[in-house]
Amino acid sequence: MFKIGAFAKLSGVTVKTLRHYDEIGLLKPAQVDEESGYRLYSAEQLLTIRRIAGFKEQGLTLEMIRPLLIGGASLAQAEYTLLEKREELERQIQEAQRQLLEVDERLERIEHHEAVAEEGKFLLRSVEPVLVAYVRETVPKSQLCLLLDELKQYVRSQGEETDREMTIVWHRKADSNEEPSDIEVAIPVSSPIPISHRVKIHQLPNVKEAVSYTHHCDPYKDNCNASETIRAWIVDKGYRPLETIPVREVYLTPDKDIYGHLRVAEAIIPVERILERGLESTP
Repeated sequence: MFKIGAFAKLSGVTVKTLRHYDEIGLLKPAQVDEESGYRLYSAEQLLTIRRIAGFKEQGLTLEMIRPLLIGGASLAQAEYTLLEKREELERQIQEAQRQLLEVDERLERIEHHEAVAEEGKFLLRSVEPVLVAYVRETVPKSQLCLLLDELKQYVRSQGEETDREMTIVWHRKADSNEEPSDIEVAIPVSSPIPISHRVKIHQLPNVKEAVSYTHHCDPYKDNCNASETIRAWIVDKGYRPLETIPVREVYLTPDKDIYGHLRVAEAIIPVERILERGLESTP
Protein backbone atom coordinates (compact mmCIF):
# COMPACT_ATOMS: atom_id res chain seq x y z
CA MET A 1 0.00 0.00 0.00
CA PHE A 2 1.09 3.57 -0.66
CA LYS A 3 0.27 6.64 1.35
CA ILE A 4 -1.34 9.40 -0.73
CA GLY A 5 1.89 11.39 -1.06
CA ALA A 6 3.87 8.42 -2.32
CA PHE A 7 1.10 7.35 -4.67
CA ALA A 8 0.83 10.89 -6.04
CA LYS A 9 4.55 10.87 -6.81
CA LEU A 10 4.33 7.41 -8.39
CA SER A 11 1.28 8.23 -10.52
CA GLY A 12 2.33 11.73 -11.58
CA VAL A 13 -0.77 13.48 -10.26
CA THR A 14 -1.03 15.83 -7.30
CA VAL A 15 -2.30 15.01 -3.85
CA LYS A 16 -5.02 17.59 -4.41
CA THR A 17 -6.15 15.74 -7.54
CA LEU A 18 -6.27 12.38 -5.73
CA ARG A 19 -8.37 13.94 -2.96
CA HIS A 20 -10.73 15.39 -5.57
CA TYR A 21 -11.04 12.01 -7.29
CA ASP A 22 -11.93 10.52 -3.91
CA GLU A 23 -14.55 13.21 -3.20
CA ILE A 24 -16.38 12.71 -6.51
CA GLY A 25 -16.15 8.93 -6.37
CA LEU A 26 -13.87 8.58 -9.37
CA LEU A 27 -11.03 6.87 -7.53
CA LYS A 28 -11.52 5.87 -3.91
CA PRO A 29 -8.49 4.84 -1.83
CA ALA A 30 -8.04 1.09 -1.54
CA GLN A 31 -8.06 1.54 2.21
CA VAL A 32 -8.37 4.29 4.84
CA ASP A 33 -6.46 3.82 8.09
CA GLU A 34 -9.06 3.98 10.86
CA GLU A 35 -6.67 5.42 13.46
CA SER A 36 -4.77 7.99 11.37
CA GLY A 37 -7.30 8.63 8.60
CA TYR A 38 -4.54 8.20 6.01
CA ARG A 39 -5.65 7.33 2.51
CA LEU A 40 -3.85 4.26 1.22
CA TYR A 41 -3.62 3.22 -2.44
CA SER A 42 -2.71 -0.10 -4.04
CA ALA A 43 -0.35 -0.65 -6.96
CA GLU A 44 -3.28 -1.90 -9.07
CA GLN A 45 -4.90 1.53 -8.82
CA LEU A 46 -2.07 2.96 -10.89
CA LEU A 47 -3.84 1.40 -13.92
CA THR A 48 -6.97 3.41 -13.06
CA ILE A 49 -4.90 6.60 -12.98
CA ARG A 50 -3.47 5.78 -16.41
CA ARG A 51 -6.97 5.06 -17.78
CA ILE A 52 -8.27 8.36 -16.44
CA ALA A 53 -5.34 10.17 -18.06
CA GLY A 54 -6.08 8.44 -21.37
CA PHE A 55 -9.74 9.41 -21.27
CA LYS A 56 -8.81 13.03 -20.45
CA GLU A 57 -6.50 13.11 -23.47
CA GLN A 58 -9.59 12.39 -25.58
CA GLY A 59 -11.25 15.41 -23.98
CA LEU A 60 -13.69 13.48 -21.78
CA THR A 61 -14.82 15.20 -18.61
CA LEU A 62 -14.53 13.51 -15.23
CA GLU A 63 -18.32 13.12 -15.25
CA MET A 64 -18.12 11.28 -18.58
CA ILE A 65 -15.19 9.16 -17.38
CA ARG A 66 -16.79 7.88 -14.17
CA PRO A 67 -19.25 5.40 -15.82
CA LEU A 68 -16.45 4.00 -17.97
CA LEU A 69 -14.44 2.93 -14.92
CA ILE A 70 -17.07 0.86 -13.20
CA GLY A 71 -17.38 -2.88 -13.70
CA GLY A 72 -20.70 -2.75 -15.55
CA ALA A 73 -19.52 -0.42 -18.30
CA SER A 74 -20.16 -1.86 -21.77
CA LEU A 75 -18.71 -1.20 -25.22
CA ALA A 76 -22.06 0.29 -26.19
CA GLN A 77 -21.83 2.80 -23.36
CA ALA A 78 -18.25 3.64 -24.32
CA GLU A 79 -19.31 4.10 -27.94
CA TYR A 80 -22.15 6.43 -26.93
CA THR A 81 -19.83 8.53 -24.76
CA LEU A 82 -17.18 8.81 -27.45
CA LEU A 83 -19.74 9.69 -30.15
CA GLU A 84 -21.15 12.37 -27.85
CA LYS A 85 -17.65 13.77 -27.37
CA ARG A 86 -16.99 13.62 -31.10
CA GLU A 87 -20.09 15.72 -31.82
CA GLU A 88 -18.99 18.23 -29.23
CA LEU A 89 -15.53 18.47 -30.81
CA GLU A 90 -17.07 18.94 -34.26
CA ARG A 91 -19.14 21.83 -32.91
CA GLN A 92 -16.02 23.35 -31.40
CA ILE A 93 -14.15 22.97 -34.70
CA GLN A 94 -17.00 24.63 -36.60
CA GLU A 95 -17.05 27.51 -34.11
CA ALA A 96 -13.27 27.87 -34.34
CA GLN A 97 -13.52 27.93 -38.15
CA ARG A 98 -16.22 30.62 -37.91
CA GLN A 99 -14.02 32.68 -35.59
CA LEU A 100 -11.04 32.19 -37.92
CA LEU A 101 -13.10 33.45 -40.85
CA GLU A 102 -14.22 36.47 -38.82
CA VAL A 103 -10.61 37.25 -37.86
CA ASP A 104 -9.50 36.99 -41.51
CA GLU A 105 -12.33 39.30 -42.59
CA ARG A 106 -11.37 41.84 -39.95
CA LEU A 107 -7.75 41.73 -41.08
CA GLU A 108 -8.90 42.40 -44.65
CA ARG A 109 -11.03 45.33 -43.45
CA ILE A 110 -8.07 46.77 -41.53
CA GLU A 111 -5.97 46.63 -44.70
CA HIS A 112 -8.81 48.28 -46.62
CA HIS A 113 -9.21 51.06 -44.06
CA GLU A 114 -5.47 51.69 -44.02
CA ALA A 115 -5.49 51.96 -47.81
CA VAL A 116 -8.47 54.30 -48.27
CA ALA A 117 -8.81 56.20 -45.00
CA GLU A 118 -5.95 58.65 -45.30
CA GLU A 119 -5.90 60.98 -42.30
CA GLY A 120 -6.48 64.65 -43.10
CA LYS A 121 -7.60 63.99 -46.67
CA PHE A 122 -9.80 66.64 -48.35
CA LEU A 123 -11.88 65.84 -51.43
CA LEU A 124 -14.16 67.98 -53.56
CA ARG A 125 -16.77 65.53 -54.80
CA SER A 126 -20.42 64.75 -55.39
CA VAL A 127 -22.46 62.57 -53.03
CA GLU A 128 -24.74 59.89 -54.48
CA PRO A 129 -28.28 59.34 -53.11
CA VAL A 130 -28.68 56.36 -50.77
CA LEU A 131 -31.69 54.54 -49.33
CA VAL A 132 -31.54 54.55 -45.54
CA ALA A 133 -33.46 53.63 -42.43
CA TYR A 134 -33.34 56.54 -40.03
CA VAL A 135 -34.39 58.01 -36.72
CA ARG A 136 -34.60 61.77 -36.33
CA GLU A 137 -34.94 63.46 -32.96
CA THR A 138 -34.01 66.66 -31.17
CA VAL A 139 -31.82 65.49 -28.29
CA PRO A 140 -28.45 66.35 -26.74
CA LYS A 141 -25.47 64.98 -28.67
CA SER A 142 -24.63 62.92 -25.57
CA GLN A 143 -27.61 60.68 -26.52
CA LEU A 144 -26.29 60.01 -30.03
CA CYS A 145 -25.09 56.54 -29.04
CA LEU A 146 -28.59 55.63 -27.81
CA LEU A 147 -30.15 56.69 -31.12
CA LEU A 148 -27.64 54.67 -33.13
CA ASP A 149 -28.13 51.59 -30.96
CA GLU A 150 -31.93 51.85 -31.25
CA LEU A 151 -31.70 52.14 -35.03
CA LYS A 152 -29.25 49.25 -35.41
CA GLN A 153 -31.37 46.93 -33.29
CA TYR A 154 -34.47 47.64 -35.36
CA VAL A 155 -32.68 47.32 -38.72
CA ARG A 156 -31.08 44.06 -37.59
CA SER A 157 -34.51 42.72 -36.55
CA GLN A 158 -35.64 43.28 -40.15
CA GLY A 159 -32.83 41.10 -41.52
CA GLU A 160 -30.58 43.93 -42.69
CA GLU A 161 -26.81 44.15 -42.16
CA THR A 162 -25.88 46.78 -39.56
CA ASP A 163 -22.07 46.52 -39.54
CA ARG A 164 -21.64 49.10 -42.26
CA GLU A 165 -21.23 52.83 -42.70
CA MET A 166 -23.52 54.96 -40.53
CA THR A 167 -24.45 58.53 -41.35
CA ILE A 168 -25.24 61.37 -38.97
CA VAL A 169 -27.16 64.25 -40.55
CA TRP A 170 -26.88 67.43 -38.51
CA HIS A 171 -30.05 69.35 -39.31
CA ARG A 172 -29.09 71.67 -36.47
CA LYS A 173 -26.03 71.16 -34.30
CA ALA A 174 -25.85 72.70 -30.83
CA ASP A 175 -22.67 74.20 -29.43
CA SER A 176 -22.28 71.62 -26.65
CA ASN A 177 -23.09 67.98 -25.92
CA GLU A 178 -25.79 68.82 -23.40
CA GLU A 179 -27.78 71.22 -25.59
CA PRO A 180 -30.43 69.69 -27.90
CA SER A 181 -29.45 69.16 -31.53
CA ASP A 182 -31.71 68.17 -34.43
CA ILE A 183 -30.07 64.83 -35.27
CA GLU A 184 -30.85 62.23 -37.90
CA VAL A 185 -29.05 58.89 -37.64
CA ALA A 186 -29.17 56.69 -40.74
CA ILE A 187 -28.04 53.23 -41.90
CA PRO A 188 -28.10 52.15 -45.57
CA VAL A 189 -30.57 49.35 -46.37
CA SER A 190 -30.69 47.11 -49.42
CA SER A 191 -34.44 47.60 -49.91
CA PRO A 192 -37.35 49.29 -48.10
CA ILE A 193 -38.12 47.67 -44.75
CA PRO A 194 -41.25 48.04 -42.60
CA ILE A 195 -41.29 51.30 -40.68
CA SER A 196 -42.12 51.73 -37.00
CA HIS A 197 -43.34 54.66 -34.94
CA ARG A 198 -39.67 55.63 -34.59
CA VAL A 199 -37.78 54.22 -37.57
CA LYS A 200 -38.60 55.56 -41.02
CA ILE A 201 -37.27 55.00 -44.56
CA HIS A 202 -36.22 57.61 -47.09
CA GLN A 203 -33.50 58.39 -49.57
CA LEU A 204 -30.72 60.71 -48.53
CA PRO A 205 -30.58 63.11 -51.47
CA ASN A 206 -27.59 63.53 -53.70
CA VAL A 207 -25.28 66.51 -53.28
CA LYS A 208 -23.85 67.96 -56.48
CA GLU A 209 -20.77 69.45 -54.86
CA ALA A 210 -19.38 68.92 -51.38
CA VAL A 211 -16.10 68.92 -49.54
CA SER A 212 -15.29 65.82 -47.51
CA TYR A 213 -12.64 65.52 -44.81
CA THR A 214 -11.42 62.14 -43.57
CA HIS A 215 -10.22 62.03 -39.96
CA HIS A 216 -10.11 59.93 -36.79
CA CYS A 217 -12.31 60.88 -33.87
CA ASP A 218 -14.38 59.68 -30.94
CA PRO A 219 -17.89 60.48 -32.20
CA TYR A 220 -19.41 60.54 -28.72
CA LYS A 221 -17.11 63.23 -27.31
CA ASP A 222 -17.28 66.94 -28.00
CA ASN A 223 -13.61 67.37 -28.83
CA CYS A 224 -13.56 66.86 -32.61
CA ASN A 225 -12.43 69.91 -34.57
CA ALA A 226 -13.17 68.43 -38.00
CA SER A 227 -15.92 70.96 -38.71
CA GLU A 228 -13.62 73.94 -38.05
CA THR A 229 -10.82 72.36 -40.07
CA ILE A 230 -12.98 71.66 -43.11
CA ARG A 231 -14.63 75.11 -43.03
CA ALA A 232 -11.24 76.79 -43.02
CA TRP A 233 -10.22 74.71 -46.05
CA ILE A 234 -13.45 75.60 -47.84
CA VAL A 235 -12.89 79.33 -47.43
CA ASP A 236 -9.25 79.05 -48.45
CA LYS A 237 -10.21 77.30 -51.71
CA GLY A 238 -12.79 79.89 -52.70
CA TYR A 239 -15.96 78.08 -51.67
CA ARG A 240 -18.63 78.63 -49.05
CA PRO A 241 -20.88 76.19 -47.20
CA LEU A 242 -24.28 75.67 -48.74
CA GLU A 243 -26.44 76.29 -45.69
CA THR A 244 -29.64 74.93 -47.28
CA ILE A 245 -28.30 71.34 -47.17
CA PRO A 246 -27.38 69.85 -43.77
CA VAL A 247 -23.88 68.69 -42.90
CA ARG A 248 -23.29 64.94 -42.82
CA GLU A 249 -20.82 62.88 -40.87
CA VAL A 250 -20.23 59.33 -42.07
CA TYR A 251 -18.69 56.75 -39.73
CA LEU A 252 -16.55 54.68 -42.08
CA THR A 253 -15.47 52.24 -39.35
CA PRO A 254 -18.22 49.84 -38.13
CA ASP A 255 -18.55 49.44 -34.37
CA LYS A 256 -16.96 45.99 -34.28
CA ASP A 257 -13.89 47.23 -36.18
CA ILE A 258 -13.04 49.98 -33.68
CA TYR A 259 -9.77 49.32 -31.84
CA GLY A 260 -9.18 51.85 -29.08
CA HIS A 261 -11.51 54.86 -28.89
CA LEU A 262 -11.17 56.35 -32.36
CA ARG A 263 -12.91 55.50 -35.61
CA VAL A 264 -12.45 56.77 -39.15
CA ALA A 265 -15.06 59.36 -40.03
CA GLU A 266 -15.78 61.53 -43.04
CA ALA A 267 -17.27 64.99 -42.54
CA ILE A 268 -19.22 66.17 -45.60
CA ILE A 269 -20.22 69.81 -46.10
CA PRO A 270 -22.15 70.86 -49.22
CA VAL A 271 -20.51 73.90 -50.89
CA GLU A 272 -20.84 76.34 -53.73
CA ARG A 273 -18.16 78.30 -55.55
CA ILE A 274 -17.80 81.96 -54.63
CA LEU A 275 -17.74 83.88 -57.92
CA GLU A 276 -15.23 86.68 -58.13
CA ARG A 277 -16.59 90.14 -58.72
CA GLY A 278 -16.84 91.05 -62.36
CA LEU A 279 -16.97 87.37 -63.39
CA GLU A 280 -20.65 86.77 -62.59
CA SER A 281 -22.69 85.91 -65.65
CA THR A 282 -25.03 88.65 -66.81
CA PRO A 283 -28.60 88.03 -67.98
